Amino acid sequence: MTMPLDYCAGRLPASLKATRQGEVGVLWLTRGGTLDDETILGIETYFSTLAGIIKTVVLASEGEDLCLGLAVSAARKEDTIESLARALSRQRSFERIQFGKVPVVAVLRGAVIGAGLELAAAAHVRVAERSAYYKLGEGLGQVPGGCVGLTRLIGPSRVMDMMLTGRAYSAEEGQTMGLSTYLVNNGSGVAKGLALADTIARNRPIANCSAMHLLPRVAMDPAAGHVAEELVAALARLESQAAEQRATDDSGTVSSLGSAFADGHSCQDRRG
Repeated sequence: MTMPLDYCAGRLPASLKATRQGEVGVLWLTRGGTLDDETILGIETYFSTLAGIIKTVVLASEGEDLCLGLAVSAARKEDTIESLARALSRQRSFERIQFGKVPVVAVLRGAVIGAGLELAAAAHVRVAERSAYYKLGEGLGQVPGGCVGLTRLIGPSRVMDMMLTGRAYSAEEGQTMGLSTYLVNNGSGVAKGLALADTIARNRPIANCSAMHLLPRVAMDPAAGHVAEELVAALARLESQAAEQRATDDSGTVSSLGSAFADGHSCQDRRG
């Protein structure tokens, strides 16, 4: 386990590495691109304990593949209760990404399979290198993971085809259907992800929060979404007004101090 960092209060397993570039945190998958129980819990820990200095996160892999799916030890045949517990743990971890504190940019390269697709779908922006390919089946004869988040991105008919036939999609096909939002040459994904994350970090926090938490709910319930949208807009206006008031107050304080200083000198000049 790695020691807590100044921008992540939790301890991370060896399969994850956290770095930072300015206000952008980078979480690296380091161990062959597979997700075991420890890694999944580490992802939850990282996104639950981010320090305020981090405004966006880039999620990437140090290897040639983003994620080959669940680790074999985590995907072996198990009883229903244990299987459900694992699924809930993954759901909780990935929800920390989708509905977390800051926007997340995922860099997709090589294999993005099964639970790796679920992980990618939880991110808010996805940058794919041309080496990326997407598949649901993890080759273990199990019902594939990642269907819920994936269905939100590409629709049930395509997901059903992937489940029934084992179909894989290339990076170019994934870009066309919405699996990725940017397509770049091999080796350029992390640089593009960092550039996008830096741009996002410069947004007003309430704008990023609205995009992350409001838009998914608008899609699920448009009627309620409209109400929530107006409430967030009202909060944004109040925030702007409060900022303007603080600036005015600070300016007035400086002006008052300046006048007092000038008056003091005038008095001294007159006494002289």
